[in-house]
Amino acid sequence: MEENSMYDKLLLLPLFQGLCKEDFTNILEKVKLHFQKYTSGHYIAKQDDSCNGLTFILQGQIMSESTDKTHHYTLYETLDAPHVIEPYSLFGMHQQYNASYSALGNVHTITIDKSYVVSELSKYSICQLNYVNLLCNRNQTFYRRLWNAHIGNTQNKIINFLLLRCTTISGYKKLHVRMEDLAELLDDTRINISKVLNDWKQQGLASLSRREIEIPDMNALLAYNQQNNNDIL
Repeated sequence: MEENSMYDKLLLLPLFQGLCKEDFTNILEKVKLHFQKYTSGHYIAKQDDSCNGLTFILQGQIMSESTDKTHHYTLYETLDAPHVIEPYSLFGMHQQYNASYSALGNVHTITIDKSYVVSELSKYSICQLNYVNLLCNRNQTFYRRLWNAHIGNTQNKIINFLLLRCTTISGYKKLHVRMEDLAELLDDTRINISKVLNDWKQQGLASLSRREIEIPDMNALLAYNQQNNNDIL
């Protein structure tokens, strides 16, 4: 990857937006960067591993895979570059990854160790503000979704369940779960959930198989929900 291209891609990330190239160059002179290339299927990070730095996806697409062993489901979603993996897991009481991340095709990443984040990036007020804004925006978004988790009809409940656990509201999603377990999680009936899912299938918004719900494009599903006067966002 060319140097100018790398700079441009990093400056697109929320953490570095607003930095001039001169300041960014000064940061890179003091901070050790770990460049890595991954091929399809290889893991970049795994759920429950310690988060010891910020990993930036500069090129390619990755798959997020989050498993809830208590409630017996796994959620998958695709994430496109540029993207930073779980910046909220770097600090706090639980400094472990909430999901596993693997490459879909060829992926280029850069990782900055936590020690450099603390010692160098924290010197720049724009980086501090960007980091705080990143965390606040995420918390506000998920807090708003949390209030709607069990409100509305069955379709609303399923969509809110997904949104509450997804990183983005766009792209591919897949939920591996038994209908009985999903009904219990949503405080609804298996029959109601089956009706909604089969409607999505007829509309071309989802495909169904044993214990799996695949949604090719979450935005298309949200648009369909809004057309039916089920505004949940």
